[in-house]
Amino acid sequence: MKPSINNDLIFDYIIVGAGTAGCLLANRLSADASKRVLLIEAGGKDDYHWVHIPIGYLKYIGNPRTDWCYQTALEPALNQRSIRYPRGKILGGNSSINGMLYMRGQARDYEQWAEITGDDRWRWKNCLNFFTLHEDHHGGANEYHGAKGVPHELLLNDKTLYGEVLRHHNAGGEWRVEKQRLQWDILNAFEEAAVQAGIPRTADFNRGDNEGIGYFEVNQKNGFRWNTAKAFVRPKCFGRPNFELWTHAHVTQLILNTEDSVTCDGVEVWNGREKIITHARRAVILCSGSIGTPQILQLSGIGPAELLRHYGITPKVDLQGVGANLQDHLQIRSVYKIKGAPTLNSIAASPWGRFKIGLEYALKQTGPLSMAPSQLCAFTRSDPQQVWPNLQYHIQPLSLPAFGEPLDRFSALTASVCNLHPTSRGSVRINSPDFSNAPTIAPNYLSTPIDQKIALDAIAVTRKILAQPALVKYSPSEYRPGLAKQDSDDLLGAIGDIATTIFHPVGSAKMGPAKDPMAVVDSLLRVFNGKGGVIKGLCIADASVMPTITSGNTNSPVLMIAEQLAYDLIHDAHKNEPPLIS
Repeated sequence: MKPSINNDLIFDYIIVGAGTAGCLLANRLSADASKRVLLIEAGGKDDYHWVHIPIGYLKYIGNPRTDWCYQTALEPALNQRSIRYPRGKILGGNSSINGMLYMRGQARDYEQWAEITGDDRWRWKNCLNFFTLHEDHHGGANEYHGAKGVPHELLLNDKTLYGEVLRHHNAGGEWRVEKQRLQWDILNAFEEAAVQAGIPRTADFNRGDNEGIGYFEVNQKNGFRWNTAKAFVRPKCFGRPNFELWTHAHVTQLILNTEDSVTCDGVEVWNGREKIITHARRAVILCSGSIGTPQILQLSGIGPAELLRHYGITPKVDLQGVGANLQDHLQIRSVYKIKGAPTLNSIAASPWGRFKIGLEYALKQTGPLSMAPSQLCAFTRSDPQQVWPNLQYHIQPLSLPAFGEPLDRFSALTASVCNLHPTSRGSVRINSPDFSNAPTIAPNYLSTPIDQKIALDAIAVTRKILAQPALVKYSPSEYRPGLAKQDSDDLLGAIGDIATTIFHPVGSAKMGPAKDPMAVVDSLLRVFNGKGGVIKGLCIADASVMPTITSGNTNSPVLMIAEQLAYDLIHDAHKNEPPLIS
């Protein structure tokens, strides 16, 4: 006889991770009042004041109140360094601790996904609909952007319950996109120097071709961070009786039923005192990110069988791709000392300077406290033979050894550059059956000759820009890596000292066709069962499903992925399919 199930712990949807994707899915799925939705977050609420002040990233990276505080394994190409690997452990997830930079990538990214998966739903034109549905762009709605208050054709044209319930709740336009609230003379000069070096200006990076230089647009509202908790959970979800949020609740494993076919019936949760099992009638949705999602899968018996057996876990579904295919953007942070222009280093160096920027923000929500980690952006090519832009720059009027560490004590700018399409692949693998142990994260940066060449070429592009006439009056002097580093071996060694993650891990539970032995989910984001079918009741919606990394910052593409899954789940729930648990 099966044990009885507490009805209070039965939900239609259980969402694991109240981050970027989880908050959007909670909003969309709980719009249907007939469906109970549970959103589970391992961290706490987003009530730490520094989360909402944009420059607060200096305070919460490496802070266990907001960050999982992961470290990578020793990286050979980074001179055997282990680097910080920040991931949001807080309501809003990475959207509460990231750079707030709104970027979709290139149209070719999504065309490539469609080719890999064999599903046109991932083509740029279709993805654009799901980007603009939740967008509230400062410039208003047009062919490429959405805006709050402007009905979206995706909802207007949908005559099913999906369109009905989302129209009823005035869904759409939640994700605010604004211009930054300050500029810097040194960054304006860098922009002009980049133009002199052959990089065109652009006013919009999000139309499918992002080549050019300009200021980032940011996910802020009136000078405050706009995270997904504000956008999608408060106040909408909290006012719905069919919605429940658990914080400080760590999912330890999935509850899998393997009697006939494999189904996912729910999750086991550690609340700090005891383990609780909660069940899902319709689906468990993993939104725990490129580190958390493969860890939960592996702890649940889904992953490479040999790895699981090594740690005493019985393999239930042998999926070799779980935790493989990890991709990340490695930023090479070149620092240049400058003269004759203010930078955050120089302003924040004195008590009077700190007082002034604090007063400006308190009165007007402008100035340095309102700034994202990076203000100026550029997309360009590492060499003229590249078919599309393969480098991204994050240019900052500051310098520091690494985020989470103090600013340098001299005036400087940082020209951080990354290879948008790395060929190196890493992994995320458990190293214990204990859910509280962080997994081993091995990005495997610069492990291919092509990635090493592009890194060297990127330094050359940076030096070319800094040598242009527009910057001469600021006397830029290369501090890191230093002009003494010229030959390839010396430069690669120097890159190993200064390069670090730019916080874009993806791909560790990638989409693909059933014939791909390394694919973890199909194009509908359903987890494979290892036998040509899918695990009933288990989906993934986070950056881990990306088969290849997008050409830019990854937060907003995750929202698009979640929006697509919400569309599918709401439609599927009303096709008279029986629930997993009645």
